[in-house]
Amino acid sequence: MAIRSVKMSFELFVALRYLFSRRKQTFIYIISLMSILGVALGVGALVVVLGVYNGFTTDIRDKILGANAHAIVMSRVPSQLDDYEPLLEKIRATPGVTGATPFLYTEVMLSSSHGVKGLVLRGIDPVSAPEVLGILSDMTAGSATALAEQGETPGLVVGEELARRLGLSIGSRLNLLSPSGQKTSTGFAPRIRPFEVVGIFKTGMFEYDSSLGFVSLDAARDVLGLPRNRISGIEVTVRDVYAADAVAAALTEKLGAPFHVRHWMEMNANLFAALKLEKLGMFIILAMVVLIGSFSIVTTLVMLVMEKTRDIAILMSMGATRGMIRRIFMLQGTIIGIIGTLLGYALGIGFAGLLRRYQFIKLPQGVYTMDHLPVLLSVSDIAIVGGSAMLLCFLATIYPARQAARLEPAEALRYE
Repeated sequence: MAIRSVKMSFELFVALRYLFSRRKQTFIYIISLMSILGVALGVGALVVVLGVYNGFTTDIRDKILGANAHAIVMSRVPSQLDDYEPLLEKIRATPGVTGATPFLYTEVMLSSSHGVKGLVLRGIDPVSAPEVLGILSDMTAGSATALAEQGETPGLVVGEELARRLGLSIGSRLNLLSPSGQKTSTGFAPRIRPFEVVGIFKTGMFEYDSSLGFVSLDAARDVLGLPRNRISGIEVTVRDVYAADAVAAALTEKLGAPFHVRHWMEMNANLFAALKLEKLGMFIILAMVVLIGSFSIVTTLVMLVMEKTRDIAILMSMGATRGMIRRIFMLQGTIIGIIGTLLGYALGIGFAGLLRRYQFIKLPQGVYTMDHLPVLLSVSDIAIVGGSAMLLCFLATIYPARQAARLEPAEALRYE
């Protein structure tokens, strides 16, 4: 063990001397620095881009889950949900579930003095819904609890974009028109009910802010002409959003037929699959920068082998094995990779930290769901970036190291 340690110390010493000795090797020294810089830029760029990607996807996920539950319990037989109180207790008692609330889903027309707009209307329980839907607990104006007040005119919560488009504010009066009307002697008459705006929310996502509204369950049933206790399903939140599929499977097994459960990853599978594909594409493109840096490592080591042919021959004449010569040059490439990766970490993590703290890169609010570049660094992503860079740098050393080890001492000294 001691002899092996001495050998490794010797190989490392020679590798460092060859790599950073500037006497008579200024060009090779500069190429070595450029190799380190190439690896560092590639690693730093990957760290920043993947951090922005993670921040972007997390922001989208939070906005989607703010307006929607983590899972939805529905029934193939709608009447089975009429007696939903025992079902709620059973769902809340399931391990991993943190909240559950009934909801009623429909589409109506909203009519105000400033125009008409289609609206996705959700009837909710004003008491339990804010514990499940994040947007109801943090609104820009009003409160979701006002939906529970039994006034002459029922309350309505709308998105900020819809309120801006129709000139709505707290206290504004409007009408909801339901297609489930009734036939009269003069023809089909839609069901019309007056409402008052009691709250305005903002998710940052145009689809929700411009076409989503909330009313109480009783008000929704009245608009649709449905019987008492009728609901569309039960919305569920879980402790770990990434374990929603496991909780959904447990609920499906526990509740049995005719109930079925869908989780948020399933309902937004296409969106997040596209985002993962974009992440892979960005990783491959930026990995090319590291690959270019590794090519310069090959050039550096090949030139170093040519420069040190006599030294290699002398070392082998003094007893150095071909394996030792090979390890000397492989260590040089590995050292370039280590230094480049660490420098890239410093650049990438430092820039990402500044970007996260000072938010100096702004985004147009009308195009994106946020006003600045979000950053969320992942330890696993950083480790994968570093490991990939080190692997590429190590692979780049194989050919020059083998060429150096194949030199014949007698031939090398003869032609020097």
